[in-house]
Amino acid sequence: MGIKTALPAAELGLYSLVLSGALAYAGRGLLEASQDGAHRKAFRESVRPGWEYIGRKMDVADFEWVMWFTSFRNVIIFALSGHVLFAKLCTMVAPQLRSWMYAVYGALAVAGTMGPWYLLLLLGHCVGLYVVSLLGQPWLCLGVGLASLASFKLEPLISWQSGFVTGTFDLQEVLFHGGCGFTVLRCTSFALESCAHPDHRYSLADLLKYNFYLPFFFFGPIMTFDRFHAQVSQVEPVRPEGELWRIRAQAGLSVVAILAVDVFFHFFYILTIPSDLKFVNRLPDSALAGLAYSNLVYDWVKAAVLFGVVNTVARLDHLDPPQPPKCITALYVFAETHFDRGINDWLCNWIEVEQPPEAQDVEYAPDDSVEEAAPLCLWVQKLAELEPLAQIETSLSEQMSRRVRAVFGAMNFWAIIMYNLVSLNSPEFSELVAQRLLLSGFPQTTLAILFVTYCGVQLVKERERTLALEEEQKQDKEKLE
Repeated sequence: MGIKTALPAAELGLYSLVLSGALAYAGRGLLEASQDGAHRKAFRESVRPGWEYIGRKMDVADFEWVMWFTSFRNVIIFALSGHVLFAKLCTMVAPQLRSWMYAVYGALAVAGTMGPWYLLLLLGHCVGLYVVSLLGQPWLCLGVGLASLASFKLEPLISWQSGFVTGTFDLQEVLFHGGCGFTVLRCTSFALESCAHPDHRYSLADLLKYNFYLPFFFFGPIMTFDRFHAQVSQVEPVRPEGELWRIRAQAGLSVVAILAVDVFFHFFYILTIPSDLKFVNRLPDSALAGLAYSNLVYDWVKAAVLFGVVNTVARLDHLDPPQPPKCITALYVFAETHFDRGINDWLCNWIEVEQPPEAQDVEYAPDDSVEEAAPLCLWVQKLAELEPLAQIETSLSEQMSRRVRAVFGAMNFWAIIMYNLVSLNSPEFSELVAQRLLLSGFPQTTLAILFVTYCGVQLVKERERTLALEEEQKQDKEKLE
């Protein structure tokens, strides 16, 4: 019941009208707030001159995004272009050596960026987990992997390891933690895979090829060792029909997204405004709700752009990388709250979640959500499983069941927003949003926001229903052929 059921076209049209109007109204409030606050003293550090020919300033509060497309832009283009060029040459001349080319080029790029001592540090972690994998004990591999991750958060280990980086530059800390963290995750995946398949006899060279694949090295996504090893070991990989067109389309979408973010930050200062709580407290409720939502959407767009660029290069290398993060707007049920699909796949590959037989056909049973089990979200799933509510749902029509589920989905969606605002902004900003929208704004503001969210959930459900039907029709057509 629920997602496979269609709603009347007039009802969906009403939802579209309400959602469009609400987004336009909230956007207007954010635009006015950005214009009013552009010259505030608190905004000087993160709102800098942008399009001077039309007098627009730009929100530069996210230093990572700014660094990627200013001072580090040429470095990124040079490194990835070199990787693609050498990979193409190697595939043409000696395809059996392309995995070695990936590893050597990646190791040299890491050493050139972070210094040879940093490379030596990572090799130490790789060798350590490789030796542990030879013991064939999965619990020991997982324990050592977690301990290695913890060493990048605990003093004096973090200070000692950060000393291996030579030089000082803007993104040094981000690259250090990204490279170290993903290295440990990859090494742990290798170790666990070795324990699961002792007959395969994976070597240290296999681990180094896996870890130093440059497109995935610093920022992911995580691709489990078994998948990477199987794909990179193909001597004569063959592209599916239409693959090059899809790669070009993905690259084009990444460029469009980058340009869209640049335009957006010249009109909406969504990253700077939350830092000035006095100014935030003067915003209307609609603009405040839009500010909270837009911060999460931007975080998704940022990750989608990063993964899109990396995945484009990986697909040129004949790999099938994890899909980009799921759109934050579609995360309205607990079973789909995983954001990074690569890490979710990594966890699901080694963490078995038992599920009772009677729950196998439940539409939103949490069979794969092991990444972001937020306490704020869990109550929705548990509430729906209570016997009285489950019995009531069986007496409802399928359309009404979908509407009821959408109500819970709307509440769950805002629980997810509040949970993530703490890490994306600050506890103080999150507390202010909760106070204004849920407490002092109750019932008018609270119910209005939940209704708008409910409309959005229904439209997302309709989109998912359409895609599911198209997939079923495609499978039926393939069976007939």
